[in-house]
Amino acid sequence: MSELTSSVAPPYPALSEKLRFYGIWLVTGLILLALPKIFGSGGALTTFSLIGISIIFSLSYNILLGQTGLLSFGHAVYYGLGGFLVIHVINIISANKLPIPLPLVPIIGGLTGLFFAALLGWVSTQRSGTAFAMISLGIAELIASSALILRTFFGGEAGISANRTKLFRVFDWNFGPQIQIYYLIAAWTLLAVIAMYALTRTPLGRMCNAVRDNPERVQFVGYDPHVVRYLAFCFAGFFAGIAGALAAINFEIANSAYLGALQSGTVLFSTYIGGIGYFIGPIVGAIFVTVLSLSLSDLTSVWQLYFGLFFIAVVTFAPGGLTGLLMMHRPLLKSGTLGKVLPSYLIALVPTLALVVGLVLATESIVHHTVNPGDDPNIKAFGVNFNASSPITWIIALFLIVAGSFAARLTWRRLAQAWGEALSAAHERGYHA
Repeated sequence: MSELTSSVAPPYPALSEKLRFYGIWLVTGLILLALPKIFGSGGALTTFSLIGISIIFSLSYNILLGQTGLLSFGHAVYYGLGGFLVIHVINIISANKLPIPLPLVPIIGGLTGLFFAALLGWVSTQRSGTAFAMISLGIAELIASSALILRTFFGGEAGISANRTKLFRVFDWNFGPQIQIYYLIAAWTLLAVIAMYALTRTPLGRMCNAVRDNPERVQFVGYDPHVVRYLAFCFAGFFAGIAGALAAINFEIANSAYLGALQSGTVLFSTYIGGIGYFIGPIVGAIFVTVLSLSLSDLTSVWQLYFGLFFIAVVTFAPGGLTGLLMMHRPLLKSGTLGKVLPSYLIALVPTLALVVGLVLATESIVHHTVNPGDDPNIKAFGVNFNASSPITWIIALFLIVAGSFAARLTWRRLAQAWGEALSAAHERGYHA
């Protein structure tokens, strides 16, 4: 109780810490400005734009899951509603020739997400845990089904389209070229990330963490956990609406897919794979999942299957996400003992890759005979041609799976031993985190 009620203020940050803090954001802004100079192709700009949208969406979701402990299965509701309203607003602005530039339009999506989060959140956040998850799922299904019924607003299966180039120009930009849209999304991404980081440093952000960890204790010291959850829910809806607005501007269309379970599942995957315990985790997850999904879709027709298997592997073996795995190495890196583990990593990598190759061969062959049993057995996956019906393919896959599993089990045991020795050496030198 003394931790929550202590009146001792934290020490004021030193000048060096403040300069470092602002320097990080300045360097990030410069990197965003320089990216199109390094990767100037249309495909790269489109990928960067999608990553920016995904970062805002994932960080907004982490306000619920990582910061407040609320597992939502319907966060796409506020993303989609923000996107739909922005499309309608763009059409209204262009039809009436209103002097409203496109860079200001995403705030309308944010306010839309905030409005519906405030409207639906009071009931949703009465409970946490499984009850909240089920309520969010029910609301998501209700809104998603309404998108196919209320055709006037949602446009049915075709959705609603708009033309972003007809709005009031800023510096003679009509936001037709992809590079102009990239800079628009990059600017909003940087602003949203800074705002959400600032939120985590406020008393509300600290109370969200307290409600996540021990709501009974929070209530005992005089705060209402329901109100804290509700406020977090509203902020999450606001930033999700901004992400939806940027997506609608980028694609110039909004359809029922914006509201669907796939959209809610993707943001859950991104946030959890990146790591919900760290602010940078959803950013890492958004980048990784966006690039992985775009890459896998070009390499195999069943990329969603691999995506799901990877998510299961992260949940099972790395519950802290990719960022958690990286942060585990901080004491080893600071103490200089990381070199004791690297050889074991390299040794364990060989049988692990063999196991993965065997699983891919078996999966692609099984999918071919299950989904396309009458087609040509000569297929191509991950850039490699092979015969899915050949006994040699099955023998190689079986050998790689069995031998790779056995060897990986031995090498990962050795890695665990080397890791323990390196971590103990780091602790002896005074590095614990």
